[in-house]
Amino acid sequence: MSLGDERESSGGYGGTGQTRTRLPESGGDVYGGARRGGRSSSRSLVTVVGVVVLLIAAIAFANRGGDDSASPSGDENKPNSSSTAASGARPVDGKAAGIPGGFAHDEQGAQSAAANYAAALGSDGMFSVSRRHEIVQTVAAPSSVERLQSGFDKDYSAGLLQRIGLNDDGSAPSGKTFVNRTLPAGTKATSFSSNAATVEVWCNGLFGLAGDDSTNPVTSTWFTVTMKLNWSGGDWKVLETTQKTGPTPVTGDNPISGSAEISKTVQEFGGFTYAR
Repeated sequence: MSLGDERESSGGYGGTGQTRTRLPESGGDVYGGARRGGRSSSRSLVTVVGVVVLLIAAIAFANRGGDDSASPSGDENKPNSSSTAASGARPVDGKAAGIPGGFAHDEQGAQSAAANYAAALGSDGMFSVSRRHEIVQTVAAPSSVERLQSGFDKDYSAGLLQRIGLNDDGSAPSGKTFVNRTLPAGTKATSFSSNAATVEVWCNGLFGLAGDDSTNPVTSTWFTVTMKLNWSGGDWKVLETTQKTGPTPVTGDNPISGSAEISKTVQEFGGFTYAR
């Protein structure tokens, strides 16, 4: 419900809730009545005093009821604190090679680690040999570093860079902005123990070259990354990672932004540290 709907349903803000009090005057009735004698004036004065006393009592009672915070009726529409509190642990404070680390040794920590590692392994840094090796060595378990690094080196081959229009070092050509971002939308632990976890990370991805004459414009895709993790050296580390397409929502009717706007946005908006 919009604020406008709320205002209309409550009857608007026109009512003031004021009570008009009519006081007698010694010179006659201000509303056109005849002059009254002394007895009538005394009787009217007593009546007015009685009304004033009743009004004061009513106001005092209303104020007392409004200030009674222990009244059950006053709190029945207030949400519980637990329903409005943030869920999940605080994001980790530590970072290595720009990648969050030091995750909690529990299921939530494993999910947070998987989300952050999916973002790192799905970033534009993976197209640079030096940065790719740095990322893999940071997130991988010691027993899996060599295997994972070798596999990623084959995936991000010189032929791939050429096909998508990048320079040999993985950078974008002059006048273009390369976009490769993985944006976790949710996580799910499919298995968990104190030393091992399997976590699925549902992601939205942005990929392409933003530029006026780009033949590979930035597109959006949906996919799910499955990570097998183990507890190693006081943190969750990657043993294995796989990916599948979807689930994919229905595309909305938002107007497509131009390449200049996409380039500017990518350069101005940074990524996040993800916490479950």
